[in-house]
Amino acid sequence: MAITAGMVKELRDMTGAGMMDCKKALAETNGDMDAAVEYLRKNGQAKAEKKAGRIAAEGLCRVCTDGDTVAAVVEVNSETDFVAKNAEFQTFVEAVAKQAVASNAADMDAFLAEQWNADTTITVKEALVNKVAVIGENLSIRRFEKVVAENGCVVTYVHGGGRIGVIVEAATDVVNDAIKEALTNVAMQVAALSPKYVNKDEISADYIEHEKEILLAQIMNDPKESQKPEKVIQGMVAGRISKELKEICLVDQVYVRAEDGKQSVGQYIAEVAKANGANLSIKKFVRFETGEGIEKKNEDFAAEVAAQMGM
Repeated sequence: MAITAGMVKELRDMTGAGMMDCKKALAETNGDMDAAVEYLRKNGQAKAEKKAGRIAAEGLCRVCTDGDTVAAVVEVNSETDFVAKNAEFQTFVEAVAKQAVASNAADMDAFLAEQWNADTTITVKEALVNKVAVIGENLSIRRFEKVVAENGCVVTYVHGGGRIGVIVEAATDVVNDAIKEALTNVAMQVAALSPKYVNKDEISADYIEHEKEILLAQIMNDPKESQKPEKVIQGMVAGRISKELKEICLVDQVYVRAEDGKQSVGQYIAEVAKANGANLSIKKFVRFETGEGIEKKNEDFAAEVAAQMGM
């Protein structure tokens, strides 16, 4: 039987399942609408999609490595912190991280369409849908990033039981325990102070000019500072932009474990490189924090009950 777009829409409206899931269900049941609904229910898609409107802002970040040169970090979200602490959810996130480190997917759509390595009869998306049905909460594989070091190594760090996941890639001609320990310390720095760039070379001229405009506006809106000579004001802008760049550039940040409280991350790395006879530099870092950028729903159960009762 030919499956029409109208049939797919009708099944989607009935179940809330995804378009491709509906099309597959109709094909599997020869267009029988009731059987297709049952197919979706049995396979968990209908239940999973009905939960998709609920915000999944909790969850975990996990990292996985393949030797010293390949690493991946993933973020998998749940609706509640309770589920994030659930052993079954944690095992699933670990499996997603293993999938990511072995994946060549360029984006999330391709990643979700891959065969699930833990069960090659299904895709990653189907594995996610199945887990939603088992756990009973909306879950989301939100993002992943894989890092491959071509001329060096990678190290990883997980903070707060999975709240933050970090990968640091270094260019180095020496890879030993001392180098990896130093890079792990840098990964801890990234987790703690959340830099935006490795160094100033990564910052665009447009960004710097924009920040200067903001700083200048702040000064001109200050009754006292705005009365200072133009040369002094420009010096203030330059000083403040310099301070800001040191805070957002990893190698310019003060190393959190510096004994003198002044040594920068770049100076620390240079010190380690010299001690190990290495050409060592930080090439890249990736930092995922669970739920960052997701607007969490504020639950007010009293208000919700009152609204339902027309109070």
